Amino acid sequence: MERHTAWTRSRRPLRWPAGLAAAIVAVALAACGSKEPLPPLPDAATVERQHQAFVEGLKPRREGRPVIVVLAQNDATETTDLLLPHAVLQRAGVAEVRIVAPRPGRIELFPALQVDGALDFDSFDRAHPAGADYVIVPAVREDDDPLLAGWLRRQADRGARVIGVCRGALVVGRAGLLDGRRFTGHWVDRGRLPERHTGATHEPHQRYVIDRGVATTTGITASVPAMLALVEAIGGRAKAQALADELGAGSWSPAHDSTPFGLTPRRGATYLLNKAALWRDEQWQVEVHDGMDDVALALAVDAWSRTWHVDVTAASASGGPVKLRSGVVVNARPAAAGLPRVPLGTGLKPLQQLDRTLCEVADRFGDSRLEWVLQELEYPAMSNPCTRS
Repeated sequence: MERHTAWTRSRRPLRWPAGLAAAIVAVALAACGSKEPLPPLPDAATVERQHQAFVEGLKPRREGRPVIVVLAQNDATETTDLLLPHAVLQRAGVAEVRIVAPRPGRIELFPALQVDGALDFDSFDRAHPAGADYVIVPAVREDDDPLLAGWLRRQADRGARVIGVCRGALVVGRAGLLDGRRFTGHWVDRGRLPERHTGATHEPHQRYVIDRGVATTTGITASVPAMLALVEAIGGRAKAQALADELGAGSWSPAHDSTPFGLTPRRGATYLLNKAALWRDEQWQVEVHDGMDDVALALAVDAWSRTWHVDVTAASASGGPVKLRSGVVVNARPAAAGLPRVPLGTGLKPLQQLDRTLCEVADRFGDSRLEWVLQELEYPAMSNPCTRS
């Protein structure tokens, strides 16, 4: 019981991590988003060329089964940025996939959950002296961590292709891998990264971009399309299509309209009001069990947490850790009587859970809160509009 109580306390400082929150506050206080007008959307032929360039840029360069690392920071790594790429790639079965961090074992995720079983840098390097074939880089709380940047740089020097997911582009930049390259990333960073990195050029209207072995994606919800494109590069289009059907992904095209994403004065004011109103936090729990689908779990928990009204912890029937479908171990506690539960749909494909959750968010907290969650996730459109009785 003492160990569980300490674990619960340790999660609270991670509720609103410094990364995205600090960046949004800075823009909100200025009451403006990017002032640069965006170009027109590309036509279908251009989008197809972008897709093919991404796939060709990620084709395996070595013989044998590729080794893919999902990089993590022990103290705070974004929930879906880590769990979705890991789950999709494990499900594809086209590579050896490992979560690697500076220290072995536990990874605190934000805005919710905690996982275990990471391999440390030294252990990975001993097992794979030639380095990884690919390194997936999620958003982390401290993007200027020299341990992460140094290890990532060494992997790139050994020939690893690097894929920065969402604000993982900040870590990629700290490793010196964005200078002189085209990139995309979460909308909040599209002005910041060119200022940090000489010759870096932001590419709007693309969910994923690759330039000389370094790839980046837009916000959180771009991770699955980018991973499906990576599966296509390694295992072929038929493998990627079968996996997309299984997950419920209609497409893994790079097509993305960047226009709706950015801070207006109204969104900035809404952000600051909700940031101040921490007394409205609700304590919820999500029931986890062995074999649970990682993708549906991560999307539901992340979306509810980003309402800024819900703080989610994991609970299990055993009161202890469980192993998800991908093999990731999620730490959990005994279920608490009386706490609301994160609703998870039945009979849904994993990606359909996100639209279901977003509609439930709108029902509970209203359309303005839904709009904010969509902005944080950089989710371009729901497949079906929410209906209310």
